[in-house]
Amino acid sequence: MGPNQPRGLTRREFLGGALAAAALGACRAPREIPGELLGPNHTLGHKLRVGGFAEPAQIERIPVVIVGGGAAGLSAGWKLLRSGMGEFIVLDLESKAGGNSTWGENEVSRYPWGAHYLPIPGPHAHAVRELLRELKVITGEKGGRPIYDEDVLCHAPEERLYIHGRWQDGLYPRIGAADADLAERDRFHAQIAALRRRVGNDGRPAFAIPMEYSSRDPEILALDQISMAAWLDHHHYRSPGLRWYVEYACRDDFGGKLEEVSAWAGLHYYAARGEGLDDSFLVWPEGNGYLVRKLAEALGPRVRTGALAFDVVPDKDGVRVDYYDGATGQTRRILAKRAIVCAPRFVARRIVKPLREDKSRSDFSYAPWLVANLTVDTPPAGVGAAPAWDNVIYGSEGLGYVDATHQTYSLNRRHAVWTYYRPLTGNPDAQRKTAYATSLAQWREQCLADLERSLPGLRARVTRLDAWVWGHGMILPKPGFIWGAERRAAAKPQGAIHFAHSDLSGYSIFEEANDRGVRAAEAVLAAMGKPFRSSL
Repeated sequence: MGPNQPRGLTRREFLGGALAAAALGACRAPREIPGELLGPNHTLGHKLRVGGFAEPAQIERIPVVIVGGGAAGLSAGWKLLRSGMGEFIVLDLESKAGGNSTWGENEVSRYPWGAHYLPIPGPHAHAVRELLRELKVITGEKGGRPIYDEDVLCHAPEERLYIHGRWQDGLYPRIGAADADLAERDRFHAQIAALRRRVGNDGRPAFAIPMEYSSRDPEILALDQISMAAWLDHHHYRSPGLRWYVEYACRDDFGGKLEEVSAWAGLHYYAARGEGLDDSFLVWPEGNGYLVRKLAEALGPRVRTGALAFDVVPDKDGVRVDYYDGATGQTRRILAKRAIVCAPRFVARRIVKPLREDKSRSDFSYAPWLVANLTVDTPPAGVGAAPAWDNVIYGSEGLGYVDATHQTYSLNRRHAVWTYYRPLTGNPDAQRKTAYATSLAQWREQCLADLERSLPGLRARVTRLDAWVWGHGMILPKPGFIWGAERRAAAKPQGAIHFAHSDLSGYSIFEEANDRGVRAAEAVLAAMGKPFRSSL
């Protein structure tokens, strides 16, 4: 031992220090991190299950009623209003509209409780681009391509991954990758690039967003019949790093593992965006809460919250909609010419009479999710690559965290809000039951234990942690579902009742919800003889 090297502890010193630490610990209780366990309005949801609603205390006549105030319902209302048709209302059971794009806010920042970004919309997302122009997110055009407000284009660094004890730039696990792993990665990206360029025998792109613009070529649609795991096996992709990378995408966008997700859906995630398109993201502190908030503001008092629609019935003059008003405790009735039901299918089957009477089994399956928002004092950076907007942990059951305060990042900032995402993969019914039985303290411990793997000491810097359980967070595109008969049939109107929700596309992203809402609104306008300029 050299003169400047520290000597080891003697047994007496070790025992003395241990006893002192134990005494100190006995005097200090563990710090309780405040927070709430949140979720959709279970009080009104429970009333839908038990029924027993009173007869209507009031009857209104309104030309169009929209049931559901998520992205699809708000987009439908936006299209009606832009077309000069302002005689409609939107019913939503929550205290504010937004669906799974809802958001929260504290003294530090707004933050998402669901969808947290919008990819730069491609050339087929006409209605989304129209909306972004109206919101001045698209500020102009150059060479036939939109120009976006730089304040909402995701600032660098966009993504980092924690693996082998340090952070690296980007999400593909490069640290520790062998030459064979990198060769598989390059082969996969080359195959995806070819799929981006592929055109089906009907002249349509193989994969497009919105999905209705995609090819119906039988060879391409056959990909929906197998899982993403089977597709990787067929093409001899064995690299653990690559398979993790692809599964991360499936968990992130669909809430399912490789074996649970259709290969068409898994490939669509990569091939419908990126090369040849802008591949950045549009981000706001509250995520896509910004978009639904702006849509709801545009519709104003036409949006009625705390309103539980429980009976949608076709009649000879159009549609009868009964709803429970949570503010007054009364049942109200609306007589409308047309209705657009923008609820997820499992809800629509409870409230729309023709669907309620159909006792056939449904293939619509929904992935449960946990989302937590952590307010962090002097946020730690970790070892390696600098903090990014999206921060992912290799091998974790969670997806890491998104920094809601990323766009205002500065090296000397004191506070941040991080949004932690975890898809509850596996049997959805079992996971949903477990999730509902899990306490805030248990979710808090799971979340912090996961994040502290990459950021030791984080727990001491968290000043608040709130959690939100989505029992039916998003539609799960199981093999055979997207291009199956049930999904296609579910998207068709029944008389004067139209349907619009992202689950009618088979996967849950804003572009699909917007497209479904706009399509339904245009069908209503056409049926009522109202002029409009198509956004599709």
